[in-house]
Amino acid sequence: MSVVVGSVSLVGAGPGDPELWTVRGLKRVQEADLVLYDALIDAEALRRLTNAQCFCVGKRAGRASVRQETIYRLMIRAAKEGKRVVRLKGGDPFVFGRGAEEALELARAGIACEVVPGVTTAVAAAELAGIPVTHRGLSSGFLVIAGHAGEAFDASLNAVHPNSITLVVMMGMAVRQVIDERLQTHGWAADSRAALVCGAATRDEWAWTGRLQDVGSATPPEGVPGVLVVGEVVQIREALNAATRDLKINHEEYEEHEAKKTQTL
Repeated sequence: MSVVVGSVSLVGAGPGDPELWTVRGLKRVQEADLVLYDALIDAEALRRLTNAQCFCVGKRAGRASVRQETIYRLMIRAAKEGKRVVRLKGGDPFVFGRGAEEALELARAGIACEVVPGVTTAVAAAELAGIPVTHRGLSSGFLVIAGHAGEAFDASLNAVHPNSITLVVMMGMAVRQVIDERLQTHGWAADSRAALVCGAATRDEWAWTGRLQDVGSATPPEGVPGVLVVGEVVQIREALNAATRDLKINHEEYEEHEAKKTQTL
């Protein structure tokens, strides 16, 4: 008697809005028997898109969460039962998503595993706020780093020249004041342009721009995850906002002018 073994797809769900999922990612979710999803996934939207069993196994700072070893067991057991399993992760599975760890664990258990890349929040959050992580004449590269990484954080900063690239700090909202101080210790200017972007592509979307020295006094929404962006590229958001305001004013003036013409006729 042959044993039917299922498979696992590690699917990146992007920054928040299900419309930013990839075509393949959506297809895997629709075909799934079981979906194990992260805390940042829109659970209501997910359940509208699939008939699979859906369980939240996400982790949020300061809250009770499912142990990583338990997630391994759930995926492996379901796959050995012949189920098509989707591990649905915010952003991209391999960008601070522990996707590679899960892929290795599945491989050791003899489970077929597919990785479906997603739009990484490291780039998308800034982009959705009108901030490019690279821009000709301002920044030719960017560094993505975890704010809670301790010694690894300092080691990464030691590898780059201060204020030479765009810095994107993930999972660091709660310690942004500490990050500010550490960056300045490493030579980053206190008046470097900075932005906080929270809840990108969700109903809780919020953004702030200012200077690095002021990130600690900013007041982002409580409990909404976000990223810190440091670099001259932040000024692009300001330029876009100014141009948009001018466009709106010009449009309103045009509409008013046309309305007066109509009344005259």
